[in-house]
Amino acid sequence: MAQQTKQVCIIDDDQPVREHLRHILEMSGYEVHEAANGKEGTECLALHACDIIITDLIMPEKEGFETMREIKKAHPDCKVIAISGSAYLNMAVALGADAVIAKPFTKEDVLRTLSELWPL
Repeated sequence: MAQQTKQVCIIDDDQPVREHLRHILEMSGYEVHEAANGKEGTECLALHACDIIITDLIMPEKEGFETMREIKKAHPDCKVIAISGSAYLNMAVALGADAVIAKPFTKEDVLRTLSELWPL
């Protein structure tokens, strides 16, 4: 049986970060959706059956902590990876993030984290 392509929604207000993540993920076979803030991110998840969310924590409109809580409540099977260049990553884990990635990150950081959440 063919394995279904995993869908990922990237939520980050920094467009270059979203583009960098999109490139990494698409080159690795993931289907990618993007959102510029938490409000758009929850809308994205309503439209697409995403397996994982990669969300920044500090954003305008709706920040990542609130977004993460809403996603985990509405879609408990959806994995959430929090990304940030701040010291808030430990708080993200305490609030339910399945994994965290510190900015700046490498392709290897992203792919290693995904493989830990989805072992083959």
